[in-house]
Amino acid sequence: MNHDKLTPINSEIVRLKHSRVLSGQAPRTLDLFAGCGGLTLGFDAAGFKTIGAVEFDPDAARSHAINFLSDRPSELFKVHSQAKDITKVEPAELMKMLELTGPIDQQVDVIIGGPPCQAFARVGRAKLREVADHPEAFLQDPRGNLYLRYLHYVRELKPIAILMENVPDVLNYGGHNIAEETCETLSEMGYSCGYTLLNSVFFGVPQMRERMFLIAVASEIADKVSFPSPTHWIEIPRGYEGTRQVALQTVKRGLFDDDAFFVEPPVADRQHCQPAVTAMDALSDLPKITEHLTGGLKKGPRRFDTLVPYPQSTLTNYAKTMRTWVGFENAEGIKDHVIRYLPRDYDIFRRMEPGDQYPEAYKHAVALFEERLAALRRTSGRAIGPRSKDYQTLWTATVPPYDVSKFPNKWRKMEADAPARTLMAHLGKDGYSHIHYDCEQARTISVREAARLQSFPDGFILSGSMNPAFKQIGNAVPALLAKALAENILRMLRSKNIEKISPKKAQTI
Repeated sequence: MNHDKLTPINSEIVRLKHSRVLSGQAPRTLDLFAGCGGLTLGFDAAGFKTIGAVEFDPDAARSHAINFLSDRPSELFKVHSQAKDITKVEPAELMKMLELTGPIDQQVDVIIGGPPCQAFARVGRAKLREVADHPEAFLQDPRGNLYLRYLHYVRELKPIAILMENVPDVLNYGGHNIAEETCETLSEMGYSCGYTLLNSVFFGVPQMRERMFLIAVASEIADKVSFPSPTHWIEIPRGYEGTRQVALQTVKRGLFDDDAFFVEPPVADRQHCQPAVTAMDALSDLPKITEHLTGGLKKGPRRFDTLVPYPQSTLTNYAKTMRTWVGFENAEGIKDHVIRYLPRDYDIFRRMEPGDQYPEAYKHAVALFEERLAALRRTSGRAIGPRSKDYQTLWTATVPPYDVSKFPNKWRKMEADAPARTLMAHLGKDGYSHIHYDCEQARTISVREAARLQSFPDGFILSGSMNPAFKQIGNAVPALLAKALAENILRMLRSKNIEKISPKKAQTI
């Protein structure tokens, strides 16, 4: 493929969109692979305005629409709330569906999202450039690479700024540095680009969650891109630093890599940053849950149909933020404060110490079994041996079945005085990675507590029942980190006065 065939973003489009932003109007965002809207939540809070989203999961798509687009007419709201397959919906078709009239390249100022990276290693630079210049190329690619689809939307809608998010491993995926190669293509399309690794805990999120972020801004607006400075500090556990170093193995960082796009992660200054937000800071004001310990919780779906009032308590600054987030205020209580039914494990949870993982939990379970077996022998007056049915039944009812050597990190009890570890999408399946720090409650975290740890405000509504809601939260970008990134991008968009057009003309795009 001849690189000269790449078509850079049109200068007139850049000028029109930038002038609109400089006139004070909110930049219009489109969220691709949006999930329930962690990025949208942060961008809207920073002064952007979402015009729509593309999301494949029905529950997540509906959550996004309920929270950000509920003011649309009923028929248009239905369109927003429907799941959309980005591999089948063309940008022009999407603009028509969203009733955005006029040239499609004048409707979107900023594209945000985290496209999955599956199959990228089998595609590489040549296919990236092909898609950048030929919109049909993706449709002819049977591997259906979603990163390519993201770039196709960029090519067609011509945003003046872009934000991509993904896991750190995207920097070393099958021998490819996807972020670097994506920046190469975006650079040829007329964007200044950069990418780095950011940990959400440094931006006021009560969770240590490391992700790759890529920012691109039209080169006529910004000569280079920057990333937000940390506002909070904590000493990160060794495991996170090790994961970061593995991800950075393929990154160009030397003195002779001036053409590389990697930006060294900003360093938190302990002297000037606030202490990291802890799990207790984030969760202590929420209602206690204990009915599972007295038989009040039954197995089955958990719906969000019962309001649980807030208890009287002193609010931390973080709790105040979660209750008073503009547009998502909540002064009454919460409906999604629901937990998993795990009767075998409550006594194990109670005995675990903060920071304990599965090996320690397993030892507690075996000790519980031995105590219960001794009690059973006393009350029955029988010698109950390892081959007996009673012995096996009691073992199964007390001890988890997972191999300690294969699943050392499957369980973990949170520390009250530290931020939580990374929430994962498999919260939708078990939740053992986040056992509540309060021994008296002896449980895994609730849906609302997971949302708090991702900095989703209490007024944010999650569509569906418990399992889909856990999955939506686990997949999301923490809202406060998204807000910091959005504010940084908005500063870049407003920092340079290119030739202005009339306010009247700016209103037309």
